[in-house]
Amino acid sequence: MYHLSLNISGQLCIIVGGGKVAERKALSLLKAGAQVRLISPQLTDALHELAAARQIDWLPRCFELGDLADALLVFAATDSAAANKAAAQEAKAAGKLINVADAPELCSFHVPAVVRQGDLSIAVSTNGKSPALAARIRKELEAEYGPEYAVLLDLLGRVRAEVLAGTADGAARRNLFENLPHEDILLWIKTGQKERLRSWLRAVLGPDADYDLSQPDNS
Repeated sequence: MYHLSLNISGQLCIIVGGGKVAERKALSLLKAGAQVRLISPQLTDALHELAAARQIDWLPRCFELGDLADALLVFAATDSAAANKAAAQEAKAAGKLINVADAPELCSFHVPAVVRQGDLSIAVSTNGKSPALAARIRKELEAEYGPEYAVLLDLLGRVRAEVLAGTADGAARRNLFENLPHEDILLWIKTGQKERLRSWLRAVLGPDADYDLSQPDNS
């Protein structure tokens, strides 16, 4: 598998199915800004609410040939192996990327278990062999990589943008980037030692360095 992070904002993603698996897929896709369409005679209560609120499109019928024409991504998540296989065959014939629940051999992509802390994403994939193991490892990583990493990454991103926009040459930039992450910086963030962190930033970047050290939104 070739792993990547895909921008699906505004893109049509189709889910064939309307049960709990389809619900989880839909919520995840909506969070990423996708346009979501479900094809299923029935939906869970939560999906019904999303359809009623026009947050998702709903075709209240079984999957038919031609339904996938405009999709970027396709998810087959019905309780019928035959229906899932039919959706996978059409998706592949149309050059669409397809994920089939509980059938890794029919998938052209897998969705990893992901730890998110702000802009930090850590993905765990078992290539579809054991989603349960991927979820277990994700929980372990969540304990290791807490909200302080969101603050750190936000800070490093802002510092990097300002340094790159400045007049420092390549060697000076590299020196700044290498010296900025102090071995205790995560501890300072985690324990709220903002003045200690500010002092370090000023020592590395200069006396005028001043950054908002509040925790970014991790929603």
